[in-house]
Amino acid sequence: MTQRDFSKAALRGEPSYVWRAGQQRRLDMIVKFAGERIRGKALENGCGVGMYVEKMAGLGADVIGLEYDFERARDALSVSKKIFNAAGEFLPLPSSTFDLILSHEVIEHVQNDRSAIAEMVRVLKVGGRAVIFCPNRGYPVETHGIFWNGKYYFGNKPFVNYLPRIWRDKLAPHVRVYSRRDMEKLFEGLPVKFIERTIIFGAYDNIIARTGVFGKIIRAVLQLMEATPLKILGLSHFWVVEKI
Repeated sequence: MTQRDFSKAALRGEPSYVWRAGQQRRLDMIVKFAGERIRGKALENGCGVGMYVEKMAGLGADVIGLEYDFERARDALSVSKKIFNAAGEFLPLPSSTFDLILSHEVIEHVQNDRSAIAEMVRVLKVGGRAVIFCPNRGYPVETHGIFWNGKYYFGNKPFVNYLPRIWRDKLAPHVRVYSRRDMEKLFEGLPVKFIERTIIFGAYDNIIARTGVFGKIIRAVLQLMEATPLKILGLSHFWVVEKI
């Protein structure tokens, strides 16, 4: 990875390039909570190279993908012609348009996450749902790398998220991480009701690729923990809200 690629990864994260068990599990969760909306008008807000756009379209959605990074938006055109290059805080779309919105590990990277959430709610139809995945502060690893002495260090860094917020944010100023209370603040005053608010672990496909059965055991144990109070240590928040 070049320094330019590192800089982009720091600022905007890395999208999914290969469809594996982890992506399929999340798609199944999206479909479960979307219900009949999966066959309606949909938006992926921060679509990367378009993998979820393609899968959702295959399930019957009339789906638009919006991506801030121009090069990734251009790449996403290979799977759909309905791709727009714009910022999530200023959606160039009319109000009350969508039955379903997906925001997959995106709000942590935008300049103003509160504005991005408000815009998603604005463009939802009444009864429409937004499905949001974003990083959990309780996860013991910061997956987006850190800055140290002005240099960016890519990769997983343990226990960074457990530092006091002022120290954590100096090491990782490029990406947010959320507690439950942080998430609640994003929706204060907005016309939504909460359908699901939980925390999930990852699928650990890379570990499984390296270790086989051992990795599958790790994944099974961690995903079982989602039904216990230990889910507070999970990788991502999974929230579903409905516009009222």
